[in-house]
Amino acid sequence: MNQTGEMQKKILQLQDIHKAFYIGKPNELEILHGISMDVFDGQFVSVVGASGSGKTTLMNLIGLLDRPTSGKYLIEDIDVEDATDDELSYIRNQKIGFVFQTYNLVAKTNALKNVELPMLYAGMPAGERRERAEYLLELVGMSDRMKHMPEELSGGQKQRVAIARSLANDPTIVLADEPTGALDSKTGRVVMDLFHKLNKEQGKTVILITHSTELAEETERIVTISDGLITGERGGSNHVIS
Repeated sequence: MNQTGEMQKKILQLQDIHKAFYIGKPNELEILHGISMDVFDGQFVSVVGASGSGKTTLMNLIGLLDRPTSGKYLIEDIDVEDATDDELSYIRNQKIGFVFQTYNLVAKTNALKNVELPMLYAGMPAGERRERAEYLLELVGMSDRMKHMPEELSGGQKQRVAIARSLANDPTIVLADEPTGALDSKTGRVVMDLFHKLNKEQGKTVILITHSTELAEETERIVTISDGLITGERGGSNHVIS
């Protein structure tokens, strides 16, 4: 239940998820050994673990960039195992907004066009794309930089553009992989505050993949992964934007 006593909707369900590579070969390697977790609408969840723990593999499965070897994964009651590659591409585009450590902006395209890109792939008309991109850049405090190219932006500004782009198609989930990893602590603070704002004010479900226990402590729920297994889960402390 949420704070008002209402039942929260499950938007992700992972049941006994295994992921192996080089299957059937002498060097076959299983990275995930049976991950089970649910994520509820409106949660801010961190998945924390050291390098090599399996958290990136888990992120790729949650983000539909890869499929599990076995186990069941449902996103908004859609069974990933039954979905075609085209259906998975559609789900990725419409339901998941990605934020990466390395920003992944298109170098020769300005901030506004970068934010428009997912909407272009979704077939949104040009006028609507521009209007929404301008709104999202304003939301993340980048309206005065919308005509700037990525090379003209600082790391923190690039990440804010990337966050605006992740919201382009109004996704159910924002999936952030080490989003402050390439930033100094002050700029990282600005980015984390923005995720809190999206969660609290926009009601976005945020899943943060991080090695930082300090960042994880800010989130509503902490899932710890080690050696391909969930080894702990608890509530974090609520962060209030000053």
